[in-house]
Amino acid sequence: FLLGYLRRCTKEQFQSLKHVVVGAEKLREKVAQAFQERFGVMPLEGYGCTELSPVAMVNLPDIEQRQLRQIGTKLGTVGHPLPGVSARIVDVESGALVEPGVPGLLLIRGPNVMQGYLNDPERTREVVRDGWYITGDIATLDEDGFVTITDRLSRFSKIGGEMVPHAKLEEEIHAALEAKDQICVVTALPDEKKGERIVVLMKGTFEPSILLEKLSARGLPNLWLPKRESIFSVEEFPLLGSGKLDLKAIREQAKQLLEKAGLAQE
Repeated sequence: FLLGYLRRCTKEQFQSLKHVVVGAEKLREKVAQAFQERFGVMPLEGYGCTELSPVAMVNLPDIEQRQLRQIGTKLGTVGHPLPGVSARIVDVESGALVEPGVPGLLLIRGPNVMQGYLNDPERTREVVRDGWYITGDIATLDEDGFVTITDRLSRFSKIGGEMVPHAKLEEEIHAALEAKDQICVVTALPDEKKGERIVVLMKGTFEPSILLEKLSARGLPNLWLPKRESIFSVEEFPLLGSGKLDLKAIREQAKQLLEKAGLAQE
């Protein structure tokens, strides 16, 4: 939506706009900054889901009064939990609290947490434990209480024993190519040697070797880097009816491309 406004709207059309709150997809820093430069309003990123009615946290405008200055927004984060809402980050396997800055599984507790799924107590017990809703999102909490969503638990690959976050790799690719629009999606498929193989789908004209060179220059671990033969050009990414990426269809698309290239495994 923000990219659409940037392409089609004038500053005068948004002159009465005070705040813009966004969610559902991660807000890329370059998009936020471009929006602020054009319209004079910094988008405020929030976070939630249907099970959380639907908001759990959000960035707020900074406050400056006399000698008081309170930071309400940190670009790249989803802000602080709403009043009455608690958030904690725990180790995925042990459930123990992790230190600030360490990625872990995000849990939410508060009056916004659903009572449960209708007529499905077993599924409810899987996601709500002791009042905490298990979001399935990987996040970090900084020293100032700001939460950053780094990926979905389902969007991690275990390659050679190391966890590789797909969303973070997508961010690095966009940064390396200085892209504002979403031009890549990262997925993974089984691999006999490493457990999983990273596959990158790219829109537009590009040279895989140049992409890999730029990613290496950014200091990414070697295990994070896709193989040259696992980078494919596509015209469009499959989308759900909501407009979000259809990750299941994207994975199937990647599988078909690998099969066509003679690289797929059962």
